[in-house]
Amino acid sequence: MAPNAPTPNAPTAHAVLAPLLSPAEADAVVDVWLGFPSYGLYSNESAPARFAPELAQRYDATVNFIRTGGRFGRAAEAKSMLAARTNYFRETYAYGEEITAPGIEPFFANDRLMQAARDLHGRPVVVPAIVYANILLPGQELAVHTDVPEFRGANRKVVPQWLLVVAHHSGLFDAWRMPIATIISYFGGGRGGELAYYPEGPAGPPQTYAPTHNSAMVLDTDSVFHGVDRVLGDDSAITLLRPGMRLHYEGGDRWAVRDPARPDHVVAQFGSDEVRYSLSWKAYCFADDAERLAWDSHSDDLTLGAILDGLVADLCDKGVLSSVDHGLSDAELGKLLIETYVKFPAPAPAPA
Repeated sequence: MAPNAPTPNAPTAHAVLAPLLSPAEADAVVDVWLGFPSYGLYSNESAPARFAPELAQRYDATVNFIRTGGRFGRAAEAKSMLAARTNYFRETYAYGEEITAPGIEPFFANDRLMQAARDLHGRPVVVPAIVYANILLPGQELAVHTDVPEFRGANRKVVPQWLLVVAHHSGLFDAWRMPIATIISYFGGGRGGELAYYPEGPAGPPQTYAPTHNSAMVLDTDSVFHGVDRVLGDDSAITLLRPGMRLHYEGGDRWAVRDPARPDHVVAQFGSDEVRYSLSWKAYCFADDAERLAWDSHSDDLTLGAILDGLVADLCDKGVLSSVDHGLSDAELGKLLIETYVKFPAPAPAPA
């Protein structure tokens, strides 16, 4: 079997695809974007956790963002404003065999994306996993983070997202890891919103990619720290966002934020060239059919209990804990795990 992809502290490859699609294919993606009924806030997404449910699913990235103020260390900014800056709009178009955005199927199975995934990990067997859209308003950004990885038998449906991140950063469970290729593609306009990423690891210098229409960046986003710099423009509207609000395409060049409780009231309006739209495509990458079969048949799965036992044993080996009978609550243990294993890049000086 080929070795798994690098842990978050190792250098990793990346590539730019520009143009990504033919003009007709790109137009079809834009049609899917504009034709989707509406987009909900990322903060609306939640799932019950079996371990430490009091910790938010991405407690790791959220706490780091609030503590540091983001990539440029704007920690003095009010916490409420920082929270509004990361509460962008997201919807899933495809997940496995489930298609929620008709017309996305050709993109989901695109040969160029499949080949880029093979090239990234050096693994020939590729299975598309998910396509989701992010829409950021002026003033919004994505906190520096690594994406939620997967292991055979352990994914976000059964293990808290922050714990999956810890498991990958620890390097203890690489034998079960599912290498995932992510292709972040861009369509439409928008100003700012550069993709910032750390290909040499969190201690290395960041690089940035300025999005252009019909282009993409190929990354192992489970291993490479990355974020999105602020979208430029009037940021006053993001303070108006509330749980349950949705972003609607109104036709022509207009988008509107609406509250379902007051459907006739427009909370805020934006032109298409004011928002930053990206489409993320993810695929599992296998060394061979036998490795894919092990995943598909669940013949060698990793469990939540095995993850926790392995991490606690490692904390004891490191001298962080004196015994496996540590007496910590689940939430206290979770915070200790994040602090021990997830080492974020240091903030950079704010641009003038």
